[in-house]
Amino acid sequence: MTPEALAQVHAAAFTQSRPWSAAEFAELLDSKGVILRGDVRSFVLGRLIADEAEVLTIATAPEFQRQGLAQICLAAFIDALQKQQAQSAFLEVAADNIAAKELYANNNFKNVGMRPNYYNRPDGTKVAAAVLRRTLVQA
Repeated sequence: MTPEALAQVHAAAFTQSRPWSAAEFAELLDSKGVILRGDVRSFVLGRLIADEAEVLTIATAPEFQRQGLAQICLAAFIDALQKQQAQSAFLEVAADNIAAKELYANNNFKNVGMRPNYYNRPDGTKVAAAVLRRTLVQA
């Protein structure tokens, strides 16, 4: 997927926070340890440093939401991490993002902390981020 395609999906999916630009995606894709799974409908982008991974973003185009695509992408991402001997993965998610929190809970991510006032909303309000972590069991 091109940085432009990633940015387009991200902008469509992230209407409550600033979407990432094609330039930001290009920079990330050029970084060491970056893992991308998915396609132009839905994707997971993360990175692996040493034995710990971070989910940087998951985005699904609105017309493809609630079809299980994010689950498929997340499973492929976790599989890639396990093949690279990662021990854990973490992420941050808006505390009010019920659908995402459900996805992560269904994939054994546990709440390990909160970041108050982390996300800025278009209306000027701020929302906390839940910090989630998953221990990866090696196959």
